[in-house]
Amino acid sequence: MNANIMNVDYSTKIPNNVNLSEDRQVLKALEGWHPGYMDWWGDMGPEGFQQSLVYLRTAYSVDPRGWAKFDYVKMPDYRWGILLAPQEDNRVIPFGEHYGEPAWQEVPGEHRATLRRLIVIQGDTEPASVEQQRHLGKTAPSLYDLRNLFQVNVEEGRHLWAMVYLLQKYFGRDGREEADELLRRRSGDADSPRMLGAFNEATPDWLSFFMFTYFTDRDGKMQLHSLAQSGFDPLSRTCRFMLTEEAHHMFVGETGISRVVQRTCEAMLSAGISDPSDIAGVRALGVVDLPTIQKKLNLHYSLSLDLFGSEVSTNAANAFNAGIKGRYHETQIKDDHRLQGSTYPVLKLVDGVIRRVDEPALTALNMRLRDDYTQDCVKGLLRWNKIIQLAGYDIKLTLPNVAFHRQIGEFRDIHATPDGVLIDDAAWNRRKNEWLPSPDDGHFIASLMTPVTEAGAFAPWISPPKVGIDNKPGDFEYVKIET
Repeated sequence: MNANIMNVDYSTKIPNNVNLSEDRQVLKALEGWHPGYMDWWGDMGPEGFQQSLVYLRTAYSVDPRGWAKFDYVKMPDYRWGILLAPQEDNRVIPFGEHYGEPAWQEVPGEHRATLRRLIVIQGDTEPASVEQQRHLGKTAPSLYDLRNLFQVNVEEGRHLWAMVYLLQKYFGRDGREEADELLRRRSGDADSPRMLGAFNEATPDWLSFFMFTYFTDRDGKMQLHSLAQSGFDPLSRTCRFMLTEEAHHMFVGETGISRVVQRTCEAMLSAGISDPSDIAGVRALGVVDLPTIQKKLNLHYSLSLDLFGSEVSTNAANAFNAGIKGRYHETQIKDDHRLQGSTYPVLKLVDGVIRRVDEPALTALNMRLRDDYTQDCVKGLLRWNKIIQLAGYDIKLTLPNVAFHRQIGEFRDIHATPDGVLIDDAAWNRRKNEWLPSPDDGHFIASLMTPVTEAGAFAPWISPPKVGIDNKPGDFEYVKIET
């Protein structure tokens, strides 16, 4: 294996393992884009803390056995790099009409527009989440959590660089224009919002952040897995390394929610509260009650389901046939990888009833990926429910029905309860605050969000983690806040 591919060149302004120093045209284009990126980071990256030393990991290699090193760095000095997973010798396209043919190293002309759009949509989500999370530093429950927020932010920034490299190298003037647009759009902006709905929502508090990194970053994981199967090899290699980093983002979400649940259960036990639905009693202890955690879960899960698009989609079928975007773990699936004549069950609204209907598997690819996503989400719920059960409480966190609170797809025009019972507008308006966070819930959570900046200390609504980052001790100073 070429050692240059495995290790990262930090001698240029833009760290990379793609031989940028010999790719003068692309290097020039990226160096031209760099000041705009730094302006964007200054305007829309984490508010405050830009001069703080943060204990961050930086990739020095793409070898999965050891690829990151930790050190203190000021975020504007972070080395955002372009890192592709090692090239597989003789890789072939693993699905679609080109199944078994050599993977493409350049963009096939007939698929140029489709590939560009997929790269732009993925690229747009990366800076969007940084923008959504930019105010959270001011209310971090600990230096450990503050550091994790900033780690997620700088890596989302790196993922933007990864997509911009593909646009600049393979899509000429169109790609350069799209790269500039990625810096122009803003999350939640009335005139030029980000491209996908969940990425224009506010992330007002740390419970929202943990839910976002658990549920919405997990959608990103599924999309990256699908693109990692792509017949366009540079995209496949880019996504494969992004997935290595993305795992930490979902870890932050899963353990964050675990720690909130743990703290709530401990507080209820020590106060002698036997009924977890005694919301006022639990809130008086200064922790988040489990019914409100369930409401936040309902919101973020349903918003994330919308990111998969319509259950039945000719676009998804065309991208699969073309060899551009595959299925989750495509190469492990035991079928012909062409899906001619295959079917897949899709949940649809038929005569006012939710039913499973067999659809051609090619057009049902979004549904299949969403089902894979739901199965992946369940793992965290099992862990959270185990914490509740071990504390002796008879309440379970659950995923709501896929028809609940949807803006895209089969169920966008109806209302359903979290159990999947169809209800009319009047009943929805009367009861929606039972299932989704109300303004009062938001105010209560906001009232808990007081920052804790002493090393080793944690806000009273969240438990400390079991293990430190990079195995550091509990009182490690993860962020050296300038005074």
